Amino acid sequence: MVRSPTAIFRDRTLSDLPSKITATIDFGLPGRQHGYLNIPHSSNESAWGAIRMPVTCIANGEGPTLLFTGANHGDEYEGPVSLVKLARELDPATIQGRVIILPFLNYPAFLAASRCSPIDGANMNRVFPGRRDGTITEMIADYVTRNLLPLADCVCDIHSGGKTLKFMPFIGIHYLDDPALMLRSRAAMAAFGAPVALESIEVDSAGMMDGVVEGLGKIFMYTELGGGGTVTTETVSIAERGIRNLLRHFEILDEPLEATPTVEMEMPDERSFLISDHAGLFEPVADLGDAVMEGDVVCRIYRIEAPQEAPAEYRAARDGTVIGRNHKGLVAHGDFLAGIAIDRASHPDEDITL
Repeated sequence: MVRSPTAIFRDRTLSDLPSKITATIDFGLPGRQHGYLNIPHSSNESAWGAIRMPVTCIANGEGPTLLFTGANHGDEYEGPVSLVKLARELDPATIQGRVIILPFLNYPAFLAASRCSPIDGANMNRVFPGRRDGTITEMIADYVTRNLLPLADCVCDIHSGGKTLKFMPFIGIHYLDDPALMLRSRAAMAAFGAPVALESIEVDSAGMMDGVVEGLGKIFMYTELGGGGTVTTETVSIAERGIRNLLRHFEILDEPLEATPTVEMEMPDERSFLISDHAGLFEPVADLGDAVMEGDVVCRIYRIEAPQEAPAEYRAARDGTVIGRNHKGLVAHGDFLAGIAIDRASHPDEDITL
């Protein structure tokens, strides 16, 4: 196929053009800066308007850079609460390094209390690395990929279950091919100090920020802290303690870690994930934190149109602990029903370089 000169020119130059998004702060300056990412958005309501997404940068002296993000999905609130507090309370004079905070990564989704953006319907964590000339969500992902990820030594993306899921609070990393990066990631995960430290496969990895960060050879970790579309005092406390522990681990804060009991677990393959083959009324049989044996009933689904029929039973494909489950009363074909984690196999102690 012969391509037009215009298309060739566009493809050659597009990645070299700066993002359409601009920041009102300078990430290279010391001190505390609160500002916005200015995202052009022409709409019926505002012809020459923009979305102004809050961002904070706190820097002092020499040291690593940590990037914290919340509300990657707009109905998850532990990240926004803990990061808004961090942005206000972290004293630049007490740190050596830089902390970049995006408390509402998918800002339109957050304002709508929705997992995905109401503007373009996009899931922020399925559009990375983004597109300069894409939709609003793709433009945000493109800006983060090109302007913020190169600055960061570690990225912590604070999630919870949103409106549809609930989890035992955990900090997670993925299995990585790079042994040195895996060790560094494990050390950071352990320092965070969540009740569960989880290593897992990712069954739906295309377009996630996780893989972009890992592909750059940088530490990426994420949390799942509760869910149900709200927050609790416990999950906010876990997030706040974990954030400060990461700052201590990377020696941005010169303080001892706040040690907490952590159980090491993993979800090594698809047997850890129960997916629905039915639509109907959901009944949990095993709840979060319950131990199950292979073959145990974890949940049931009743066919609403035929309540006289026996429910479909979903059984554990392995021994383990229920670490996450569906939070909805009605489920659809293809919904995630439950996740089963196992105790992580022991690994030999090795020297770990930050």
